[in-house]
Amino acid sequence: MDRVQMEELLKEVSEGRTDVAAALEQLRNLPFEDIGFAKVDHHRQLRTGMPEVIFSQGKTDAQVATIFARMVAGGGNVLATRASRSCFEAVAAVVPRAEYHETARCITLKQSDAIAGKGTIAVVCAGTSDLPVAEEAYITAQLMGNDVELIADVGVAGIHRLLAQRESLQTARVLIVCAGMEGALPTVVGGMVNAPVIAVPTSVGYGASFGGVAALLGMLNTCSPNVSVVNIDNGFGAASIATLINRL
Repeated sequence: MDRVQMEELLKEVSEGRTDVAAALEQLRNLPFEDIGFAKVDHHRQLRTGMPEVIFSQGKTDAQVATIFARMVAGGGNVLATRASRSCFEAVAAVVPRAEYHETARCITLKQSDAIAGKGTIAVVCAGTSDLPVAEEAYITAQLMGNDVELIADVGVAGIHRLLAQRESLQTARVLIVCAGMEGALPTVVGGMVNAPVIAVPTSVGYGASFGGVAALLGMLNTCSPNVSVVNIDNGFGAASIATLINRL
């Protein structure tokens, strides 16, 4: 339940359109619902402005499907990240309206409009191999109420491809930049724009990339002061931070 839903419920009670018992029934699972193997945080949207998200990795398909269904019953938008095709099939069996985003490995269901962002979030990725992380950021930012533009395959090895996107980069209010290998792209983008750049190192590269650690360290050592860095492959976290910035 988000702030708008809570305000509407209280208004209905004050105007006599909903009785107290019915309102209590809607509120009985606040702040969380205990389903045994998980405690579903229905209060998070009201508390932080963004709903709880299901991290599917490490959970069984049945667990994800159960949590997803309980969150759908709560009335808000639902997102599950790091979800396999079999996980989606389990969710779709109980929530047929759910959508699967193959590249992003995300399951979504939109039930209401989120708080609108004030500008565009540009999600930029260095290579096609970085698309799964970029797509996770893209899907997350969209579901959280933002206008989002995806700019793919513009890494520094062919920097003319990036320069051709100058207008989109410079008009974005927040940028998420995903890159593996040496992780140079966020620094270059940071030097081109006057907006916050959230760098996402990806686990893409040969042996000396150490599963994204090389890109992470390169991004942390950036000389562009408008660049901040999230964890390796964390497109979701980047989109969450970008959303909060875009609402300010």
